[in-house]
Amino acid sequence: MSRPPRRPEGPRRPAPFSRDAAPTGEAPRRAAPEGRPGPRRLDSPAEPVRREKPEANTLWLYGLHAVAAALRNPRRRARRLLLTAEAEQNLLEQLPKPWRLQPERVERARFQTFLTEDAVHQGAALLAEPLPPVDLDDALDASRGTVLLLDQVTDPRNVGAILRSAAAFGAAVVVMQDRNAPPETGAMARAAAGALDIVPVAREVNLARTIQTLQKRGYWVMGLAGDAEAELARAKPGDRPSALVLGAEDTGLRRLQRETCDELVRLPISGAVESLNVSVAAAVALYELARQG
Repeated sequence: MSRPPRRPEGPRRPAPFSRDAAPTGEAPRRAAPEGRPGPRRLDSPAEPVRREKPEANTLWLYGLHAVAAALRNPRRRARRLLLTAEAEQNLLEQLPKPWRLQPERVERARFQTFLTEDAVHQGAALLAEPLPPVDLDDALDASRGTVLLLDQVTDPRNVGAILRSAAAFGAAVVVMQDRNAPPETGAMARAAAGALDIVPVAREVNLARTIQTLQKRGYWVMGLAGDAEAELARAKPGDRPSALVLGAEDTGLRRLQRETCDELVRLPISGAVESLNVSVAAAVALYELARQG
């Protein structure tokens, strides 16, 4: 028996759309092998970086100068040292081994898990405990350099920059309040570039009483104020040590501190600007006091 003639085929009907089918104009996507993740879509969000919190009563110090100074300081209790290969070589140039603890070799991406994105760490970080406060009398006995008192200076980067200037110009101690003053932070240590572990820091409850204590010990205490009549260069006595009080970034010295100081002084700045940043003013003032001896 002869077979009936085959009916001519018409156009094929498209298969129903499925998850594995590619839209028109795209190559079909290949399934990922079992056990392996498939390719990430370009429009899918990146996985968030897991943030690590430091242990209780610790902080991360970062940057080569800050880490080297902390390792040199016998008062600093260190817990962990994280370094890239390049940072370890750079740290060796500043501080030859042996170090107080064995470093952990890490990649630069590791620092993103416990530092902020803008932290300039240079591949070095040290987990450590905050420094215990220094006794003011001990600091005064150890040095006759300028005493710097900070009246509600709250920005940790400003405090760090002030500490750096204090180290550069031989200040005896930096005095801050127990309250209304920032705690020790990695940002402060980074701005101080190692000076946090060099300059003694004393924390006092009452700055006005601290000023009176300094006066009893023979210090001439000057408050830096933009409206003062006397210039700092002419006010420093030659027969006694000096102390300088700096006010907050926005409000300046408080009334009680102004009234307790021996004298209010100013820096002779141009009328083109209203004032200087507190850390810049501290650097200029400390230079002037050190220059006069």
